[in-house]
Amino acid sequence: MFSYKYEIFTSVIEDKVNKGVLLKGERLPSIREIKKEFGLSIVSIQSGYESLIMKGLVKSIPKRGYFVDKDFEYSIQASPKTFFPISRDVDFIHNLELTSARNKSSEANSFNNAVPGDVLIPQKLILRTMQNIIREKGASLLRYYPSNGLEELRNLISDRMRKFGTNIHPDEIIITDGALQALYIALRSITNEGDVIAIESPCVFSVLEIVASLKLKIIEIPMDIQNGFDINYFEKICDEHTIKALVITPNFHNPTGKLMSDSDKKNLVATSAKHKIPIIENDIYGDLYFTEQRPTCLKNFDDDENVMTFSSFSKSLAPGIRLGWLNAGKFFQQAEKIKFSLGRSVSPIYQELIVKLLLNNNYDRHLRSFRKKLNQQAMLLLSALKKYFPETSYFHQPKGGYSIWCELPKEINMTEFYNYCEAEKIHFTPGTTFSVTNEYQHCFRVVFSDYLNSESLVLIEKAGKKAHELILS
Repeated sequence: MFSYKYEIFTSVIEDKVNKGVLLKGERLPSIREIKKEFGLSIVSIQSGYESLIMKGLVKSIPKRGYFVDKDFEYSIQASPKTFFPISRDVDFIHNLELTSARNKSSEANSFNNAVPGDVLIPQKLILRTMQNIIREKGASLLRYYPSNGLEELRNLISDRMRKFGTNIHPDEIIITDGALQALYIALRSITNEGDVIAIESPCVFSVLEIVASLKLKIIEIPMDIQNGFDINYFEKICDEHTIKALVITPNFHNPTGKLMSDSDKKNLVATSAKHKIPIIENDIYGDLYFTEQRPTCLKNFDDDENVMTFSSFSKSLAPGIRLGWLNAGKFFQQAEKIKFSLGRSVSPIYQELIVKLLLNNNYDRHLRSFRKKLNQQAMLLLSALKKYFPETSYFHQPKGGYSIWCELPKEINMTEFYNYCEAEKIHFTPGTTFSVTNEYQHCFRVVFSDYLNSESLVLIEKAGKKAHELILS
């Protein structure tokens, strides 16, 4: 497993902070002391301390050194969620209005729009590359491209995923108009109207929209407080119901930000194979990790070709680049027919753009910078939430992706809270939009994919003060 040299001292500090051996405010060894003890370069030591700062464990005080900045701890855990295993029709139009009404791309300081903000989009790189493509390809960009996507693009995606241990054959990849179309194709390939599928709970509302359009029924599988997707609950459901598919986001789940462990991924794939239930894996956030290496996909553990994986480039590059892909595997024939019925080909210029970015390694160079910025934003926002909201609130510390999942104390009247936020133009996404149950009334999602400035933090402070007032009233 790849590791950084600085981990020989950062791991020691991190362990002592987490165990309470080092307490907040304590001074940490200087760069000179670390260099003498561990024989590391100054650059490595500075990088190590920067990694601890980004994790929220350490702070740097100019001309004084590095100090413990106490890891984020919470007075309560998120409330456990349990549901009766009932298959439900998806009907959430009223709840969806709560988010669509606030989803105005022109508004600044939006904490509910899970796409890269303008400041974080590599605009010059994308536009310059597109201009070069137009000069090179000319009128050929106006013609149909292969219905399954450019062969070169599929090969590049296959090669890239193989580096992370995910074996995907390029002939089983379908290029799509974004991730949602990939999900639609995957579900239509293996289900019929009225079938029952399993989904995570909470579940991003765009997935619920697709499920509703296909007239499928759902059973919600709760996210375990510590580990995410509750595999034991899922297996119980499989024993009691005929489940035609499972839709899941194992890497930096939206909205909770949870990352499934490798052991749980392996167990989940085995459980699904045992019950002959295809898995549709959403990996759109897999590239947005804050740790040293990319997390594995469920597909890595799939020996029975039971997993279909899909992703896109809109979350990692720009929302307007509507280009995704689906690894359909043994379901390729059905998926190919459905894709053809939805449109002959995906935008030629977007396909050529991704080819260029992957060939020149510009995509991965951008990701390294983008992940660092996202991590900094996450820590800044998480620190503000903890500082200003009631101590008995719960906030999940993400290891990647865009989302922080929040749960406020039960004493708070959430209608009053959201009315206040709406009046002040503080745009969170209510927890009720992520389920057809009423389990998440005191939860909301906060997104950190747009640039955070002083005005953003003032809005968080206002919302937190209002939450305090509602507890006291």
